[in-house]
Amino acid sequence: MVATDTVSGLRADAAAERLRRDGPNALPVARGVSWFRRLVGQLVHFFAVMLWVAAVLAAIAGLPQLSAAIVAVVVLNAVFAFVQERRADRAAAGLRDLLPRRAFVIRDGGVVEIAAAELVVGDLVLLEAGGRVSADLEIVEAHAARVDTSTLTGESDPSSLEAGDRAFAGTFLTEGEARGVVTATGGRTRLAEIARLASGPSPSPPLVGEIRRVVRTISVVAVAVGIGFFAISLALGSDPDEGFLFAVGVTVALVPEALLPTVTLSLAIGAQRMSARHALVRRLEAVETLGSTTFICTDKTGTLTHNELTAVEVWTPLGRTGVEGSGYDPSGRIATADPRVLAAVIRLARVAARCSTGRVMRHGGRWIALGDPLDAAVDALARRAGLDPEADRVAHPDVRRFPFDPRRRRMSVVVDHEVFVKGASDGLLPLCDPDPNVDAALTDMAERGLRVIAVAARAIGGGDPASIERDDAERGLELLGLVGLRDPPRAHVAASIQACRDAGVKVAMVTGDHPRTAVAVARETGLAAGEVAVVEGAHLPSGDEALGELVDRDGVVLARIEPEDKLRIARALRARGHVVAMTGDGVNDAPALREADIGIAMGRSGTDVAREAADLVLLDDDFATIVAAVEHGRGIYANVRRFLTYHLTDNVAEVTPFVVWALSGGSIPLALGVLQILALDIGTDTLSATALVAERPESRVMDGPPDRARLLNREVARRAFGVLRPVEALLT
Repeated sequence: MVATDTVSGLRADAAAERLRRDGPNALPVARGVSWFRRLVGQLVHFFAVMLWVAAVLAAIAGLPQLSAAIVAVVVLNAVFAFVQERRADRAAAGLRDLLPRRAFVIRDGGVVEIAAAELVVGDLVLLEAGGRVSADLEIVEAHAARVDTSTLTGESDPSSLEAGDRAFAGTFLTEGEARGVVTATGGRTRLAEIARLASGPSPSPPLVGEIRRVVRTISVVAVAVGIGFFAISLALGSDPDEGFLFAVGVTVALVPEALLPTVTLSLAIGAQRMSARHALVRRLEAVETLGSTTFICTDKTGTLTHNELTAVEVWTPLGRTGVEGSGYDPSGRIATADPRVLAAVIRLARVAARCSTGRVMRHGGRWIALGDPLDAAVDALARRAGLDPEADRVAHPDVRRFPFDPRRRRMSVVVDHEVFVKGASDGLLPLCDPDPNVDAALTDMAERGLRVIAVAARAIGGGDPASIERDDAERGLELLGLVGLRDPPRAHVAASIQACRDAGVKVAMVTGDHPRTAVAVARETGLAAGEVAVVEGAHLPSGDEALGELVDRDGVVLARIEPEDKLRIARALRARGHVVAMTGDGVNDAPALREADIGIAMGRSGTDVAREAADLVLLDDDFATIVAAVEHGRGIYANVRRFLTYHLTDNVAEVTPFVVWALSGGSIPLALGVLQILALDIGTDTLSATALVAERPESRVMDGPPDRARLLNREVARRAFGVLRPVEALLT
């Protein structure tokens, strides 16, 4: 193992020197295809080859001007497509930079948050459940830790992690806590070795595949039309060279050479605009899917609310008191003059803080949460009670720790000869001695929209406290009290929910919180009014069909929902024909995010696992950002259809002079020559594409349900070929 102080970590100056020596902790950037090869690729794809063949045939037929014009079309379109592809690449690279990885390390004896790229060999890294391992580590301390190595080994079951084990970059901690010393960074990690073996081109997005099929269909039609006109010209007694000239001109005019790069550019522009609205698109194809969303399953905390919890009230068996202060700023006080109640609150605050892994810290002139927001609020409560949690941890180290388990909904720690426990009320109260007043206090807090946690403790008798097992520790507990925390709704969430309803998009709250708390927030945000339809996770039907029928309602509140339930909900709604957007932030949310049509992860509070599984990352964790992304998605889909309609209409118009000539039996001369037709093709198809795909969403794009019709449908065809109606009327 690299020589490192496993208590105080590296010195900051030593870390800086190693960073200069070894470089950033980042995977080597694979060398992409050279610009020359990309440009050549634009000259030899399917559509270009068709035009090259036409140019060669024109030259053989003794038509050098036509041959040169066709070559000009090929070259100009290749340059256009090449430029758009470079723009899309630069956009994708810029979007990746919007979401830097973070890591918590101990340097100079204190915990600091740094960019993962700044990790160096010898750094002492802190890991928590849901966190990414950003470099190769040797574990020096672990508490009930399990690691998901599926990204490296393909093994889906997490494995336990103990002191002395190795943890590799790219894996995730699914449970527990651990500390490890960095042994390799960047290109020297095992992940880098695998990345070098696995490097290769990415598959095309589904929308691009559909566009390619449309283009191939139109190309076949173009060739058939060209052959048809050649046959007509011969039947009318035209010179074969002249007939061939017409045939080639018609085919070239109908080939949709600008369509594919235009669609790709449209998606890239949409992704850039979404990033400006704090929505990071991780997969370009998700841009189009967003516009088709019909059902949003949103979390409560951090999405509908600010996710800035403040402990505002404490109930103890000796009495209730308010707490002065706001946010994570530790300034404030316990608002009681009763010394007995104050002493009870101080004891409760100490126990709760010891059962927390998050804390508050001053950053950029303001106090922020470091780690879990609830734990940070508890840390702030302890400081408002006059305690110093950090000093308490040093003076009384943990003897044993049982990390938070989402199924048990609690965590506990053994300190000296006491067990401290903190958790959700329904996960902790059954383990405590009964109190006749606790139910009334719990109901009152929940109905006022407060998030409630319970705190308990008990003394351990004789024996070694380090050998106690979890089930033995968490029994016969003394209830110290309840803490009520408020997380105010976001300012614009009510308007955003109403915008969803106007757009034909249903919204459901899916939360792990207490039903009363969830209902209070649903009413406060306008998600639900009057009699609220609320369903608890324990009462969900076992069959997917019954589940889909139950939850397929606008404004339904699903409380006490486990991550496994979210997966079933996504499947059930999709089975009913919905395009589902599902939010999530935890490790266990990843399957549901993958199952949904659009998985949405939280950029601030979410885990790395959730962000990796998601299609869209909210950089501000705000529900309004989801609605803005849906609006942009609809606008992009409309732009693609708009350009497709324009392209087909324009090409049909280009063919119209030939149609008039053919239907008149050659009696009406051609209004435009072939070279003029080709010049129009360049000017109208290629140069106008950028303006069309860059159109911003129309003001009424969110009025009514999403347009889920196919891109090339009867309406598009009717508009495109409607240009021939005046010709028909003229000739009849």
